[in-house]
Amino acid sequence: MQANEATILLVDDEPTIVRMLKKVLEKEGFAHIDTAATGEEALAACDSRSYDYIVLDVMLPGQSGFEVCPKLRQRTDAPILFLTARSSDLDKLSGFALGGDDYVTKPFNPLEVAARIKAKLRRIVKFAEGPSTQGVYDFGRFRLNELAGELTVEDRRIPCPAQVFQLLLFFCKHPNRIFNKQELYERVWGESSFSDDNTVMVHIYRIRERIERNPAEPELLVTVRGLGYKLVRGGNDDV
Repeated sequence: MQANEATILLVDDEPTIVRMLKKVLEKEGFAHIDTAATGEEALAACDSRSYDYIVLDVMLPGQSGFEVCPKLRQRTDAPILFLTARSSDLDKLSGFALGGDDYVTKPFNPLEVAARIKAKLRRIVKFAEGPSTQGVYDFGRFRLNELAGELTVEDRRIPCPAQVFQLLLFFCKHPNRIFNKQELYERVWGESSFSDDNTVMVHIYRIRERIERNPAEPELLVTVRGLGYKLVRGGNDDV
């Protein structure tokens, strides 16, 4: 997806931040940018238009970004980047658990935000591993359709946020291979993990919530002690 084709929603109640981000994004080629100052405005915008990417502040008036995110997830699978001054590990984990895909803390470089948006949109269209096979990956209990961007579990379509989909797609393309957290972060998120193991762990659990009969006792996306994770095509391995 080219920058001039993407639709972006900026949700922040600080006009200076919104103006700065919008100006930088426009210079980077993004032509379709909407803004919202509250969670309610963001929900209304998503009811009237489809977005490819959402930048969501946490400390909003009224409903916080953390409160709004699950409601946005009911309306869209677009990647959501949290933009906030709250930088604790608990805040980051909360954001990922609620449906966020990325997290940038204030103060921030707007060029970094633009770069993250571009990188995410490129991976949505064409996965970072190389030319897309546009295949359907069938693991019995679930099927992943890369071209349609759909996850089906026991014949039921399951909503799947973009980053969760990309991580599961990576595993589907490399079945029965073990990857540690750092490898997954670098190959799926496209950047160094800087020891950020929590992001991968949260997304692994979000996959298991969708594809496993019992996420606490995974049979498909299994943990190999001391080594990492792998996606298998059947019953649980001796791990």
